[in-house]
Amino acid sequence: MKRLAFLPILALAACSDPASNTIQGYGEAQYLYAASQDGGPIAEVLVKEGDSVAAGAILVRTDPVRAKFALDAAQATADAARARTDDGGALAEAVRQAEAQAALAAQNLARTEDLVRRGNAAKSQLDTDRAALKAANAAVAQARAERDAALRDLGTAEANAALARQKLGDTEIKAPAAGTIQRIYRRAGEIVAGGAPILALLPPANMKIRFFIPEGDLTRFPVGATVTLACDGCASGLTAKVTFVAADPQFTPPVIYSLSERGKLVFLAEAQPTDASAIRPGLPVDIALPK
Repeated sequence: MKRLAFLPILALAACSDPASNTIQGYGEAQYLYAASQDGGPIAEVLVKEGDSVAAGAILVRTDPVRAKFALDAAQATADAARARTDDGGALAEAVRQAEAQAALAAQNLARTEDLVRRGNAAKSQLDTDRAALKAANAAVAQARAERDAALRDLGTAEANAALARQKLGDTEIKAPAAGTIQRIYRRAGEIVAGGAPILALLPPANMKIRFFIPEGDLTRFPVGATVTLACDGCASGLTAKVTFVAADPQFTPPVIYSLSERGKLVFLAEAQPTDASAIRPGLPVDIALPK
């Protein structure tokens, strides 16, 4: 309860200045965190704090040794599976031999049937040849099934090799967007867990202004409106476009509002500065009330 009582006072104290006809806000950064998808030691960090980097630039390399071993093993498995299933492989040859045996058995059966019709062969031979053809056809089906299963195994092996190749590529951690290196959390030689941030990158488009609009001024700040900014040490004429206004009030007294309390309602808003480089994270900013 003490926290709820304090927050309205804090928000209102920082929101507006009736004398200057402005609302106070601050720079808010939405960092992008570069991380390794798999855990392991960091081989080298190629940037330092404050560097400007292009999208796709290599920021960090993790040790690739284990990834290379995994790729070699997966590729060897895929190569072996491919050798078994290609046209000159053992399984393809087994299918051809089984098909040839079935064709021969079919010819023998046809010959025996002709001889039996003419009375030159015993019917027992006909039964023998029919059984031989049935066995030969079964051998063809089995050979083809083994070949098809091996082809599926080949697909799995090739997918595993592709995954291993991707993981090796992932040992080079690249910038997802152009921006400035803000923080480096891990250095070469340290071991990081998969997904743990190694450094923070701030693209210019991820810099915004956050402020709170008093209820009475809410209609002055529609989404898409352009507002004028001022801050210590900043150039004059800075502007920003309102990108978000919260639907619900922030830091308000609970449940029931009297006429006097309604003036304390504030709504969180965000704006994208036209010149993001002019605003720093945490920098106090004055937003002029639109006329």
